[in-house]
Amino acid sequence: MEDALKRLAKTIETGRLKDRNKMERRLGRIQASHPQVNDLYQVARRDPPEGVRLHWEIKEDRKAGRGLREGAYRLRPNLQAGTAEELWSRYMQLTEAEASFRALKSELSIRPLFHPLEPRVKAHVMVAFLGYALWVTLKHLLKRRAAIVPQPSRSGVNNAQPFSAMKALALLSTLQSADIVLPTTDGREIRLRRITEPTAEQKPLLQQLGISLPDRFELNRKCSADSAIA
Repeated sequence: MEDALKRLAKTIETGRLKDRNKMERRLGRIQASHPQVNDLYQVARRDPPEGVRLHWEIKEDRKAGRGLREGAYRLRPNLQAGTAEELWSRYMQLTEAEASFRALKSELSIRPLFHPLEPRVKAHVMVAFLGYALWVTLKHLLKRRAAIVPQPSRSGVNNAQPFSAMKALALLSTLQSADIVLPTTDGREIRLRRITEPTAEQKPLLQQLGISLPDRFELNRKCSADSAIA
């Protein structure tokens, strides 16, 4: 906030801003942009002989409490831990649990559903849990295995940057399977199921995850609605 006030004061002092209404509006925007510390400052516009000046100072009765507003807090847990680092690591698992609900609704696109029967509720919870378990597995695979996707830098050196789970899914979402249907002279169809060719960006990511795509999928005749598939 002080940096913004200094810039405004310099603009007024150099004469680039003379309209008093515009001064008030800019000051109001600065105060609205820093609500956490706005009440610590006394800001006033003065009119000395040399021209309009902006003056501000920290309120004397607020100086003592200024250092207590830096965001520090204490925790009194019921968990047993050998070190503070271990205790903090356990505490941060709460953020993982909170992130899971956001991942279910956003990344996994599993919205809350209202089921009238308890078995359906349990089934939905199970599907959601399995989806989140796969999401966390992908995240840890990307974190533990060294990234091998080249990222060119300005200096010309390739720097390997790790993929996030969201970015990896977005990159791999274009991989699809397609059926090539070839009609025969006797009225049947030859259906070949193929996978789209991975792009230059997808190939190193698949290699990083240890995934090798097959050239084709075998069709299950018993599960096919078309019994004439060859």
